[in-house]
Parts: sequence; C-alpha cells; structure tokens
Amino acid sequence: MQGTRHLNQRLKLSPGTDWVERSKRAVWHPCTQMKHHESLPLIPIARGAGAWLYDTDGKRYLDAVSSWWVNLFGHANPRINAALKTQLDTLEHVMLAGCTHEPAIELAERLSALTGGVLGHAFYGSDGASAVEVALKMSFHCWRNSGKSDKREFVCLTGSYHGETIGALGVTDVAIFRDAYDPLLQRAHTGPAPDSRRGPEATEASLAAIAELFATRGAHIAALILEPLVQCAGGMVMHEPAFLAAVRRLCDAHEIHLIADEIAVGCGRTGTFFACEQAGIWPDLLCLSKGITGGYLPLSVVLSREQIFAAFYDDDSARAFLHSHSYTGNPLACRAALATLDLFESDDVLNANRVKATRLRTALEPLAKHPAVRHMRQCGTIFAFDAKISRPESAKTFSRRFFETALRHEMLLRPIGTTVYLMPPYVLDDSEIDLLAWRTRATFEHVMALDL
Repeated sequence: MQGTRHLNQRLKLSPGTDWVERSKRAVWHPCTQMKHHESLPLIPIARGAGAWLYDTDGKRYLDAVSSWWVNLFGHANPRINAALKTQLDTLEHVMLAGCTHEPAIELAERLSALTGGVLGHAFYGSDGASAVEVALKMSFHCWRNSGKSDKREFVCLTGSYHGETIGALGVTDVAIFRDAYDPLLQRAHTGPAPDSRRGPEATEASLAAIAELFATRGAHIAALILEPLVQCAGGMVMHEPAFLAAVRRLCDAHEIHLIADEIAVGCGRTGTFFACEQAGIWPDLLCLSKGITGGYLPLSVVLSREQIFAAFYDDDSARAFLHSHSYTGNPLACRAALATLDLFESDDVLNANRVKATRLRTALEPLAKHPAVRHMRQCGTIFAFDAKISRPESAKTFSRRFFETALRHEMLLRPIGTTVYLMPPYVLDDSEIDLLAWRTRATFEHVMALDL
C-alpha cells in the first residue's frame, strides 16, 4: 500500500483516479458490462451525508435512487450510527442455529406486530434474492409436508424481477437477467401484469388469465409471487390495490400460496409500511430486504403465516426447514433494522413522506408536460415516467446518457431502459425536493435534445 501511495505521488494521481484504476483491475462490479468503464468512469465515493454522496474530489451527488433503493434515512444517519456502535461493543455475531439474541428476537416481534400478528416466525437471510429462495422453498416444502407434493409449480407476472439466484431467476421475467441462465432454471408460469398505463382492461385481462391458469393447474401450483403495487426492475409498472385483493381471493379458492415480494416496495416506499396493507390483505409469505436496515447492512426477512410454520413443526428433522447460511440473523444487521423501525415511529415517517411526495409531485408538473414525457406516475415516494424517443439507436443508449448527464447535474440517477424513476431517501428537505425536480427536468431536456 505504501508503494502504491508513493507511485501516485510521483505520477501526481488524485486518490479518485487511483481508486478507479485499482477498482477496474480488482473488482467485478454488479449489473455492469465492465468494458463500458473504459469510457464511463466509475465514481470514487469517499463519504456520504444525508441525501448526498461525495467523491474524492469533493463533488457531490444527490442520491436520488437511494443507492439501489436501500437508503431510507440518509447516509451516516446519526441515530442508526449510534445504535450500531452500541451493538458493536456488545455482540457482533453468533450463529442462530441453537443460539438466539435480543436483536433477532425483538426485530421478529416488531415486524409481526406490524402485520397485526397475521405473519410471524421471521426467517432471516442476507439479501432479497435469498429471501425469495427461502419463500419458494418454504412453499414447496410446506405442501410436501402436507401431503401435496404435486404442488411444485410457481406463477409470476410478465416483467417481474425477483432476484439473481437460480430459484429467484426462475420466477423472473426480465430477459437480460434471465436468458443466459435459462437452461439452469425451473421456469414458472407467467401471467400478464396489470399495468396502470393500459387502463383497467389490463387488470381484468391479468385476473382472467390467472383464474384460467389456476383452474387448469391449481393442483400443481405451489405459489404465485408478485411485487405488490409496483414492479420495480420491470420499469416501475404500477397497479391498483384492488388487483392484490382479487389475487388473494383466487389463491384462497385454489389453495395456492401468495408470496409478496416487498423487498423494494416495503418499508414505506408505497405510502404504507407494507404495500399489501393498501389492499387490506396479507400474503402467506412476505419478503423484506433493502430498506429494512436503512441501507446499512445486508439483511432479509421472510414472514410466514402460522399454518406454514406448523407444517414444519415435527419430531422428524427431515420435515424441518433446513435452509441456512452462516450470517443468518446477524446482530449488527438486526440492530440497524431496529434503529430503522425506531425512526419510523419517532419521526412519524409515513405521514411526513406523504407531505414530501405531494411537494415532489407538484414540482414535477412542468416535466410531466414535456412533449417527450409519457405516463408520469407515482406510488408513495416512487415516481416514474417514460421517455418518448424517436430513434431506436437513441433508445438503446438513453439510460447511459441520462446517467452521465445527471452526474454533471449533481445527481445519481439510473434509468431502467427508457423509464426514468426517482426513489429518493426520506430525508429530503424542501429545497432538495425542488432541486431534484428541476435538475431531473434539466437532465432530461439535455438528453432529449440530442435525440432531435
């Protein structure tokens, strides 16, 4: 390390330049064609504070996508920091097989209480894909333990994304993530997604298709998995709560589990703590991750109904749910999650978010009137719109060009294809909300001018 530092001094390299070159040589970055970084430099982030990230040269970037949807209460949040420092001096980790600890217990209790006790027995994992794997396995194994081993098929929606592991990819319908691994997958049935951009007819068609599939394959279907209210990685495709209520009724009628993937849409993103609350229903299995720790540490949780847990409760170890990993229920991650829940309670976050979302919606109205903007939409603190692009070659590069231009406007924004979305932390003040809106508009206008 000392030799590297001396070399940088001789070559007069900035720390950021050094970090970028070292990272390109040593790190395989996620969701990235690494060759693109020959022309698109990495951003060497040195620190974070509130909604802002700062690079090694002191340039700042508004984290308008919450660092892949995980950061809720800003970077270096003092209250989460304090909780973690206290936990660090007490217990950093212990295996959860055969042991337990207070953070894991309290977090499980509080999450169950938020569902009114309908869901509980929190099973901890490390990330969203792990939670989906757990839920899929639980559903299949539950039916097997219940004498219905033929129920081994799954249903997802078109455009759905549920993670990158093999089981999760099997219920994912985004080609760029799935197609290379298709020979490895147990493919799911795919029902049409209810897309609010296509009106109520899309919801009716989706429900009709699901009902027909259940009628013909219900005896073989273990579960249907969906993201309630917003299919995020599929392009922020939104649907009404009534669709969830109807799917719940169909699942009940055919003895099919409903898995709610609230990894991205939970923890207040849609306006309620759980997105399912808006439909007045609870799933059989609910997956949480991303924002549950406020963006501090990797953690996921699967909450289940009592009937599912009871199907595994037996003297026979073969009937137990033996899924595990070494860091299950890590005390530091659980403590960060507890501090996050504390913030929701003490700061009346859900009501505060409604006020902030209203201000952002108003601030985005001039952008919504742009002739190249289509389908400006909102669900809670999630905003999205589609760019109308005339040239196919421009559409292919839109996301990368928008990202680069946004950086020049001090913003971290990563469109999904030609869909621009905002999913900022909950800590923006009024001036930051206004700045986010007008700089998003400025970025969009600059990028679209190149399409003319």
